[in-house]
Amino acid sequence: MAKKTTLVRRIVSAGFTGFYRNRTVSLSSIFILTVTLSIIASFYFFQAIFNYTLDQVREKVDVRVYFTVDATEEQISTVRAKLLALPQVKAVAYMSRDQALVEFKQKHEGDQLTLQALDELGTNPFGASLSVLAQDTSQYEVIADALKQGTGLLGDNAEAIDKINYYQLKDSIDKLNNIIGWTNTVGFWLSIIFVTMSCMIVYNTIRLAIFVYRDEIAVMKLVGASNMFIRGPFIVEAMLYGIVATLLTMAMFWPATVWVTKKTVFFFEGMNLHAYYLAHFFELAGFLLVAGSGLAIISSLLAVRKYLKV
Repeated sequence: MAKKTTLVRRIVSAGFTGFYRNRTVSLSSIFILTVTLSIIASFYFFQAIFNYTLDQVREKVDVRVYFTVDATEEQISTVRAKLLALPQVKAVAYMSRDQALVEFKQKHEGDQLTLQALDELGTNPFGASLSVLAQDTSQYEVIADALKQGTGLLGDNAEAIDKINYYQLKDSIDKLNNIIGWTNTVGFWLSIIFVTMSCMIVYNTIRLAIFVYRDEIAVMKLVGASNMFIRGPFIVEAMLYGIVATLLTMAMFWPATVWVTKKTVFFFEGMNLHAYYLAHFFELAGFLLVAGSGLAIISSLLAVRKYLKV
């Protein structure tokens, strides 16, 4: 036990000594690793912005169920309850006949001819409606099909429904689903490409850094040093690269998210990137630390094994 403790202490000490002694090599490795982690963090925030934007779009896409003017409040409440019971439905908003009339007048407040024709009717021609928000945009067709007559969901209340506007919006909803699928696929492959390129750069940088130690490693092997004792200091150095690079990346994104938030405060309505950064600070820092240290350690082990023939 004492020997293992001594071995670990020597390995850690050698790792810190090597990190400090070869400052130029360490700085270059940290710089490349910081760039890599910055790319990863950028994709992390890009994904957050993308998901937020999609959520905003989804919130504005809904299907409306229009009732006849003779529909009773009891029928409307029954249909609303049955809609909320569907697993595909996220929320259902109710608009009364009076609210529909007010909304129509506000929408056509500059069209005096239309408003005059409405006044001449003497009655409210609008029925109540339900605005149905789905869990996902791909589920609106399922909801619309469930509302068709003869499906059993509506029962005797089917006669109270005037129309469902899904079929007028179907093309737009399908296009939105295609855009969501396409952007998810492109974003995934772009992430894979950039992260792979970054990993290759980090690997080559650390490989060059270890090349400096080739003579030392050869001597250590000649005097009988174990593979673990030779690899150990490089693992410690790699962990230090990851820790310092993570700290630098997190420090850079503090002012960066503040600046981006100021520039996009009106563009991304309600999306505060700096607040998101603070709320997910430890989650992001932990992820970058694991990614950075893991990448550096794996690169070190591969470089020692493949190029220095340990």
